[in-house]
Amino acid sequence: MHPVVKLLAQRIALGVLLLLAASVLIFVGTEILPGDVAQSVLGQAATEQALANMRAEMGLDEPAHLRYFDWLGGVLQGDLGVALSNGRDIADAIAVRLSNTLFLAGVAAAIAVPLSILLGLLAVRFRGRWPDNLISGTTLAAISVPEFLLGYIVMYFVGVQLGWFPTVAMINDRMSLLAKLNAVALPAMVLTMVVLAHMMRMTRAAILNVMQSPYIETAELKGLAGLMVIYRHAMPNAIAPIVNVVMINLAYLVVGVVVIEVVFVYPGMGQYLVDHVSKRDVPVVQACGLIFATVYIGLNMVADIVSILANPRLRHPK
Repeated sequence: MHPVVKLLAQRIALGVLLLLAASVLIFVGTEILPGDVAQSVLGQAATEQALANMRAEMGLDEPAHLRYFDWLGGVLQGDLGVALSNGRDIADAIAVRLSNTLFLAGVAAAIAVPLSILLGLLAVRFRGRWPDNLISGTTLAAISVPEFLLGYIVMYFVGVQLGWFPTVAMINDRMSLLAKLNAVALPAMVLTMVVLAHMMRMTRAAILNVMQSPYIETAELKGLAGLMVIYRHAMPNAIAPIVNVVMINLAYLVVGVVVIEVVFVYPGMGQYLVDHVSKRDVPVVQACGLIFATVYIGLNMVADIVSILANPRLRHPK
């Protein structure tokens, strides 16, 4: 078997095992939560017989391992169950919410990824000088502020004081693309500021590491300009670690939007999860947790695959 194919098969198998382990942890984590689901659904005035009937209807009278395999089997068939709080199909509700979250994460990524790579290249080009110090200091200051506080600061100054964008990010299917972009401008701005510093610094570190190689010195001695050396020789050889950090931050954009969605009342997966956690809607919490884990593990697996394919020593073994 070709080494690349073997490594890809190993990464995919590892990703599947990690996802299976995550499903176990999610199920166990919701099982050990304090309180009674049937009691939270029926209320404090429910009789013992009514509680027993509700537990039997939800399958809570069965052993935990049987309920896990029933839940996992339903997930593999695309059945995420029914929400206890409103009786709606979870898959249908999540489809709309997930598309909203992916839209917000996509807007933030479209801004953050090219901007972080550009700033990283500029920091390398002017390393040790004031542009490098300014870029590093500004991005570190942005990432040092907690997300929710940064969200409220941006909301107050940009949304309230300047009035440039709406402070409540509500979108629906009837809105045009321009109206949606206007609605998500503030949360996308905050998410961009949160992930920008990490991607920029990793880009800078990866390129600086390559810049110490002998072939870079040869290119400089040949008279190539600084930016041309970085673009033609350093950047292609630093692409693997850059792709890794970009994918990790893209996973964070999708998984870590919970706080931002709550701050801006955005109708995405994070807001949906928080609403049903307060209602102790266990099937919804399990479904959201599994989807977040799938996105995170999947994007990390894509990063591993791209890193493998970007390595010439693996593509052309001796």
